[in-house]
Formats: sequence, structure tokens, C-alpha cells
Amino acid sequence: MRRAAVLVAVAALTAGLLSGCADDPAEPPRARAHTGGGNTEGKTVITVGVYGAFGLQEAGLYDEYMRQNPGIHIRQTSIQRNENYYPQLLTHLGSGSGLADIQAVEVNNIAEVTATQADRLVDLSRTDGVRRADFLDWKWAQATTGDGRTVGLGTDIGPQGICYRKDLYAKAGLPTDREAVGRLWAGDWAKYLEAGKRYREHAPEGTVFTDSASGVLNAVLGSSPVRFYDEDGEVVYKTNPAVRDAWDLAASFAGERLTARLQQFTPAWDQGFANGRFATVSCPAWMLGYIQDKAGRAGEDKWDVAAAPRPGNWGGSFLVVPKAGAHPREAAKLAAWLTAPAQQARLFAERGSFPSAGAAYGLPAVAGATHPYFGDAPIGRIYSRAARDVPVQTVGPKDLIIQQNLSDVGMLQVDQKGRSPRQGWDAAVKTIDNALDL
Repeated sequence: MRRAAVLVAVAALTAGLLSGCADDPAEPPRARAHTGGGNTEGKTVITVGVYGAFGLQEAGLYDEYMRQNPGIHIRQTSIQRNENYYPQLLTHLGSGSGLADIQAVEVNNIAEVTATQADRLVDLSRTDGVRRADFLDWKWAQATTGDGRTVGLGTDIGPQGICYRKDLYAKAGLPTDREAVGRLWAGDWAKYLEAGKRYREHAPEGTVFTDSASGVLNAVLGSSPVRFYDEDGEVVYKTNPAVRDAWDLAASFAGERLTARLQQFTPAWDQGFANGRFATVSCPAWMLGYIQDKAGRAGEDKWDVAAAPRPGNWGGSFLVVPKAGAHPREAAKLAAWLTAPAQQARLFAERGSFPSAGAAYGLPAVAGATHPYFGDAPIGRIYSRAARDVPVQTVGPKDLIIQQNLSDVGMLQVDQKGRSPRQGWDAAVKTIDNALDL
């Protein structure tokens, strides 16, 4: 059996879409260095390479580790966009040079890294302080090879909920209590469509039920146990009934005119939050901060969050330790500390990154977490419950290409241009197969 695809947890579309809200750099990207200050003479300098505002430094974790370990100095470099960061990482791994002691890996890249780069990475399961039992089983599996080596430790995840506008629901005659809202569609994404039809009957003027058919597609696919690859590493998205069912359901949202026909992570989408254009959106834990930022003060206490129809995941990252780094042993110890439950809980409290360590869910910073902008929703409880129930899924190295094109080439045409579901599907398949040389 080929291991081109590894058995891992649901990993829905992340950086590929998320990066759409930033402009491409005018020049080739250069890593930004953050030295952390201080005298490094006589100290072991551990370098950490990340993409974007990863959060570890911003949450003060590096400073805390250096206080506890005065012989260590941590220096971070960051490249803003993962699509620029990741190809460089692969190049450096291949050459064995230019690597940081610790490198971040985005969830949509971890399957390829695990399948093709494991021999160049430290098996972190053997590092002191690392306990498999601390992590969610599905997250641990994402970075574990077929022969049992775990080459990445999870930092965060993106368990999904549904965020909704209480004021718009009330005007449309739908329940507003988050438990009652969750019951509208519990267990079945088709019930989410039916809720949309109910909303449409008495929708406040100028509003629709949800933001986009593509958003629905990605959410449904994110909760499916099987998507684009089978366990033998074969691409099966064209023949997998789960993919076609998700496609047909999302297309029904467009056909029923339940969407605002927006593309996610664009200025128009951001404006839709600000204007109260739509009443619901698929909402992983990290989306809460995004909504608060884009909806602004006018949306405070109007938004709330309920359980999704089925548990799924959208987002997350890992830390890996290249064997060719300058200090692999010290780096492995740091990676273990940064991803331990206590530090993951602190990262959540400081930055909103939801822990991939299930052992963190009982800590006060997670268990008791509420969000005042969302009506004091018990987000720790809601997202912990979703995280534990995320299904394990076979994910392949080119999942991101497949899902992006299903979403941004195919479903976007159905939603925005009025193409038939068949026309949108054919356009997406043509683009995907060309990209994968199928």
C-alpha cells in the first residue's frame, strides 16, 4: 500500500484561502528576524522559522522559556505568507541547509511533509516531555508516519461551529438561543439548508442566510471522513460520493438564493460582516477574532456561536525539528515545551489559537473561556466538544489544490455567475486535473 496519503484528521481549507486577504509582496519575500533582544554571548541560540503572526512570540512564550532556561536564546524569523514560506522550507529540507532549528508547518502541508520528508526530521515522540496522550488522537496522527514516527507536534486546530446573527434570526422568526439554534441542524448538513429556507421566508430586507456556497462546501467537506484521497494514496475526489453530495448541497444553497454570493477573505466579504449582509457563516475557533474585527462595534452582542451540524476542522499548524538544524536536541526540547498543554492554553488565552492538546481542555483558561463579543458564548466548551469529535480522514499531499479549485473555480462560478452545478463541476475538474497532471 502506497503512503502518498497519510491517515490524518480532517483538515479543511486554511492558508490558501486565508492568504487571500493579504496582498502579494512586490518583491521576493524575505524573512523578518525577531531576535528577542538580550545578550546572546555564551548562550545556545535556537532559531524558529514561522509564517505570518504565528503567535508563539506574541504570547510571550519565548520570553518565558528563556527565563526558565537562561542558557538558551530564541530567535524567530517570519515570512508573511505560507505560500511563500512553504516552498522555501521544502527547498531547504532537500538541501539540508538554510534551516531553522524549529520550523512551522501548516496543516495543509503536513501530509506531504510527513510522507516525503520524515527521514530529514526528528522523531519528536521520543523527546522528553512529549506525551501522546496529551494530544487529540486525530491531531497526533496527522504528523505520524506509517511506521510510527511522529515528525510534528501540533500547536493549534480549528474546530468548527456556526456563527450567527441573533438579531437577524429573531426578525426571521428563528430561535436565537445557541442550544436551540444548534438543534435546528444537529447531525445533518441538509438541515442547515432547511434552516436557510426558513430564514428566507421572513428574512430582514437586504439580508440572506449565509455568506457563500463555497463556504458551505468547505465546511461540509471538512466534516467528512473521506474526501479527495483513499488510503492507498489514490486521488478519488471525482468518484467519492461524499464529495459529490457536498457539492450538490452547496450548489443548492446557490440555487435557492440563500447566499450573499461572496468569495471568502476578500474585501467584499469583509464588508458583508460590517453591513450585516448575511446571518450565518461557518466558524472555526480562530474566525471569532476575524468576525469581531470586520463586524466591529456595531456587531457586538449581535453575533453568537452554536455547534455545527457535524464536527469538523478548519485550520491548524505543527512544529517540526530538522535533523540538519544546528541544535536538534535543544530544539526538540523547546518544541515539546511550546506544544505542552499549559503553553497551548496560554496561547489560546492570549491569541485565540485553539489547543490541539486535549489535555488543555480541562485547564481554566480553556474550560472557562467565554467570548464577550459573542454574548459571552462558552467558546471553550463549544469548541472542545467539537474538537474531540472531529473524524479521522485520509488526506493527501495535494488536498489544498483540489479543494481550492472546487471552491474558487467551480462553486464560485455556480454562486456568482449562475452556472449550472454541472458546468461548475466540469470547470473545477479540468483545472484540478491539469494541476495534478491527471
